This record gives sequence, structure tokens and C-alpha cells, in this order.
Amino acid sequence: MHRAIPPEHLPTHCAVQDAAAHCIGVLLFAAFIFGAATTARCAEAVAGANVPVEFKNDEAKGQLQILIGGKEALVYCYGKEVDLPHFYPVRSPSGKSMTVQQTEPYPHHRSFWFTDTVQLEGQRQASFYNALYSGVGDKKNPKPPFRDHIRHVAFTAQRSGNKEAGLGMKLMWEMDEGRIPVLDEARQLRVVALGDGEYFLDLQFTLTANHGDVTFRSDAVHYAWPFIRLNDDFSAKGGGLLVNSEGQTGQTNTNMKLAKWVDFSRAGASDAEGLAMFSHPSNEHPHAWLTRDYGCIGPRRIESKSGKPFTLKQGESIGTRSGVLIHKGDVKSGKVAERYQAYADGKL
Repeated sequence: MHRAIPPEHLPTHCAVQDAAAHCIGVLLFAAFIFGAATTARCAEAVAGANVPVEFKNDEAKGQLQILIGGKEALVYCYGKEVDLPHFYPVRSPSGKSMTVQQTEPYPHHRSFWFTDTVQLEGQRQASFYNALYSGVGDKKNPKPPFRDHIRHVAFTAQRSGNKEAGLGMKLMWEMDEGRIPVLDEARQLRVVALGDGEYFLDLQFTLTANHGDVTFRSDAVHYAWPFIRLNDDFSAKGGGLLVNSEGQTGQTNTNMKLAKWVDFSRAGASDAEGLAMFSHPSNEHPHAWLTRDYGCIGPRRIESKSGKPFTLKQGESIGTRSGVLIHKGDVKSGKVAERYQAYADGKL
């Protein structure tokens, strides 16, 4: 004989939805991390094989360090005081900070970040790209609470190890000081040690419209998916050169141009180091890139979804997968083209 479960002991709709979202996040993490790991052993297999990759979380500060060989490679900043979670700093093979967290005249730039401008059905447009300016106090340096912001909810999975590690994150895009949820985000990060201070980041960003239809109203000129903002030491001001997969160079020839990857490195310098962004073949192609000589780069979406409104129906998801290579040398000596191909072939 089956005993009926008292109503007060039944899970609520929200609890079921949260549990389902958590399980889906774990499954996505496992598929992303371990699926990649099964084939990522051919290229670069020896150099970083015995280098530990681990995470060190300071919940009070809202910062999670990613350590490679015991040294800080990058930091995930997710505390309550930030307008949106981001990675800062991102360090070069020699340990130099390559990115800038906040700078004039664009204080909303966040080193390495993912955001957009969207509108939940029945609500006003929310620019998470400009979330900083929805804060309070000094207009040049607003503080929380932010009217529109992206909130880190939880780490969904974590795996450290020699050569490679993985991290899963759950985030929420919210408006009106958190009262209105707009989009759910699942983010997976895979970190690969390449040896000699070099490393590779493989990121999957997935947005799901669980709270109603969401229309994307991306700024046609300024958006990228995701963005990286290099500092003056690594931008054109510091001798850096923009080069894309088609051999085009500089902002004039690479901005809004079709490409598979973009590299920014100090060409020809004896101490050259650089950063390359890759667009994974699983993304919709071809697509253009945002590039700026002052240090901002990032892939965009295909033409029909790039700076043109499109709607994600409730329950639907959209995502993108990007690789970030932190390398020694310039675009040639850093083997950027070869490493992109290894990434595309599932060998990195």
C-alpha cells in the first residue's frame, strides 16, 4: 500500500525548477569538460602534463583564483559589489597582467566579460552591457545596488588536476535590483596548462529564456560575445599588433571582418607575449569580429543575429563557445594558427 505524501512535503515548482537547472548544469559541465578531455591529449600533450591546475576560492571577497603550477593565471571576480562577474586579471606567461578591469573613457569594460542588451517580454529594455551606469552615487563610478546586473548564483561543478581543470558556474541576469529575472546563464570553463607559462581557456556560455520570451537588442557597433579588453602594455599603444585568421592586420582591416580567430601580441619584440581568441567551429559561422587598436576584441554572431533584433522564445537557449590562448612570442612564433586548428579538431 502506498502512503500519500503530505502536500507540505511536496517540492515547490521553484524547487523542482532549481533542482532541474542544477542537474542540467552538472550534465553540461560533465559533457563539456570530460568530452573535451577525451580528445585533448594529442597536441601539447607533454609540455604541461605534470603542471597542476587548481582553484582557490575566497567567498568573502567574491574571488576565485585559477592557479597553474601554483601561480595565479587569472581570477574570476563574482562578489556582490560587481555589476557583472568577469575575469581579472588575466596574466601572461611571465605573470604580467594583460587586461584592464576599469578604465576611462569606458569604465564599463571588465577585462574579460560576457553580456548583452536584451528585453524580457512585457518589460523595459535592459542593457547589461551598461549595467555599471545603473548603480547609485557618483555617475563616473557608480556603486551597488545596480538596477540591472548579472549575479553569480553558484559554482555548479569543479575539477582540479594535472594539466587540466574544469569549473561550472550558474548566473542570473536580473533587472530592478534583482526583482525581475531575465535570463539564466550556465558557464563552463576548461583550463589547460601548456607549459612554460602558456595556457589555454575553453569557455562555453549558454543563455536560457526560462522567464519568458527575450528579445536581443545588441548594440550594432559595440557588442561582442564575449569581450576581452587588453591594457596599454599589450594593445597597439604598447607595440601590440592585431592579426586575424585571414592575415589582416590592425583595427581598420580586422574590425567587422569575417575571421575564425584574432590575435593581439607584440610582434617582433624579444619579450613578446600575446593573447588570441578563437571562435569554436560549433558556433554559427561565418561571423565578424569587434576589434579595437586600444585593446578590445571579441567575436560577434552571424549577420542575421548581429546588431539586429531577434527573439529567444521561452524555454529556448542560445550560446557560444570561445577559446583563449595565452602564449609566448607573436602570432607566428606563438603558433596561433596551428593551435586554433588543434582546438577545432578537438586536440586542445
